[in-house]
Amino acid sequence: MAALWILTFMVLSAGVCSGQSSYCSYHGLLEHLKLATSDTTLEIMRPVKNWTTTTVVDLAMLLYGILGVDEKSQTVTGHILFTMAWTNEFLNWDSSDFCGINELSVPRSKLWIPNIVIQQDASDSSSLYEDPWVLLHPNGSMISFARQKLTFTCSFNLYKFPFDVQRCNITFVSMGADVNTLVLRSAEDNLTLMALSEQYMVTQGEWALRDMEYVHDLLSNGQRYHSALVYIVTLERKPFLYVVNFIIPLVYLLVLDLASFFISVDSGEKFGFKVTVLLSISVLLLILKDILPSTEVDLPIIANLCVAVFTLVWLSVLESMLVSFLFNLDQCCDKESKNCTEVKINKKKVTRGHKEPDEENEKVKPEQSFFPLGQLGDVDLLKLILDEVKAARQEAGSQRKSGCYRRVATIIDNFFFVGYLLTFVAFVIYICVGWIEF
Repeated sequence: MAALWILTFMVLSAGVCSGQSSYCSYHGLLEHLKLATSDTTLEIMRPVKNWTTTTVVDLAMLLYGILGVDEKSQTVTGHILFTMAWTNEFLNWDSSDFCGINELSVPRSKLWIPNIVIQQDASDSSSLYEDPWVLLHPNGSMISFARQKLTFTCSFNLYKFPFDVQRCNITFVSMGADVNTLVLRSAEDNLTLMALSEQYMVTQGEWALRDMEYVHDLLSNGQRYHSALVYIVTLERKPFLYVVNFIIPLVYLLVLDLASFFISVDSGEKFGFKVTVLLSISVLLLILKDILPSTEVDLPIIANLCVAVFTLVWLSVLESMLVSFLFNLDQCCDKESKNCTEVKINKKKVTRGHKEPDEENEKVKPEQSFFPLGQLGDVDLLKLILDEVKAARQEAGSQRKSGCYRRVATIIDNFFFVGYLLTFVAFVIYICVGWIEF
């Protein structure tokens, strides 16, 4: 009899242990949740028991890399990690009944997953990696993970380039479900989002993450409204490279052009120097053209600076041409006056030679050699004095005429230099105020 009781106890103990072992395995939990079958109900049906219940999806995005910004195509490329959390009302269990199992990994293909897209997404499909497993908890909450090398569009304001700050939107929206069916909500507050992004930031390159915040929005699609979660990412450009490679050389070229006013026009190097400066600024304009997009609205300050500098140097080249022309004209007048004087002297010599052909052979008295005018009559003496006065007046007039163009060129050069300098200072102040102003 005792042996019979012992045998009965052993059989019951084995049954209890086998039952407990089945409930302590993931397989038993999957069977309990009916996930081990080929039923597709959980895949195609929104996981609510009452269809009027709205599914709330808590979404969190982490920006951990800024790869680059393309001003031409108006796009930003970066690395993002985002999670989605929602509740499945059909998948829940008591963890104490399954030996404390409080987390289960379920394939995505067996569950209904919210179809959330990014409205500004311009990247290809291969850049998105979704975790093939979804974490399931006893209360029915589910968490899905995904990461993406995201290229998204952004409307840039390049007015203060390269000291610009850009605000770009990343909008998550479910286009297949209206606001009565699915609502997007942020899982983290603004401070936590910014702190996590700064903590896990891998690379920023030319740009720095300045701020990150979110707002809830509604998007209209005809007669339906869709819930949207908009992340506003504020990026600040690091301008040091542009200052060293572009702005400083531009200012140096303008200072060189100002210094060229002290080069003498007679040396012949002033005009060539100014043309060289003008060509150098043209090269900088070509570099700027490759950076900035073609736009007619809100022309960047740096573009205004380049155009102004190019215009000033161009006017300086024209002014140098004018001054050089006036100096050459003055030199031509000097040569003509000298030639006229030489011709008159030669004529006088020839005339005197005809009048006194035997002057060398004649004997001249001492008193006549010292006072040659004594031999002339009153009429001849007056004629000679009149001719000398006319010749002196013509020579003085020619000298006055020859120096006039040089003085005009000097006045023009001085006035242009003063105007050039004042314009440069005023424009630099305007540019600095435009860059510093917020």
